[in-house]
Amino acid sequence: MIDHPRLVELLARYSARRGEFVLASGMQSDFYIDARLTTMSPEGLSIIGPLALASLRERGWSVDAVGGLTLGADPISYAISYASAATDRPLRAFTVRKEPKSHGTRKLIEGPFREGDSVAVIEDVITTGHSALRAVEAIRDARGSIAGVLALVDREEGGRQIIERAGIKVLTLTTASAIIAALTH
Repeated sequence: MIDHPRLVELLARYSARRGEFVLASGMQSDFYIDARLTTMSPEGLSIIGPLALASLRERGWSVDAVGGLTLGADPISYAISYASAATDRPLRAFTVRKEPKSHGTRKLIEGPFREGDSVAVIEDVITTGHSALRAVEAIRDARGSIAGVLALVDREEGGRQIIERAGIKVLTLTTASAIIAALTH
């Protein structure tokens, strides 16, 4: 059994901060989540990979690969791929660049992504939903199909609804309100 409360506890302890912050979206907030402080830690990786993989499978998303916009999606995608290695259906992880490479193959998607792959787009923190939708666009342009977006944290600021209005399913492992509640304990 994967310890979901432990994930919330790790995010609250290592990734959540109170103060005055400008988010990537340009919005002001008194609460910031630097998920990478958890997603790049050994304990975070060991919890997130199996939990996310189990969530994908429970949802019935039959995917070939997982990935999203670098840098936030990368450790989560790798953890899921690693957790799937010993299963009957291993998942490949990939990265979507913010800009295509200016040399070599000029790829926007790096790693073992294949045309025709069914993909779970990975997001660390959903605020506006725009990062996930950029990844969706790149994957569709490369002729992949989208099963849905799996996010580590939903900030509960409307991003999930924007993605869903685009016709894409969203699965989140936790929410900002759960992390804030854990901060007060």
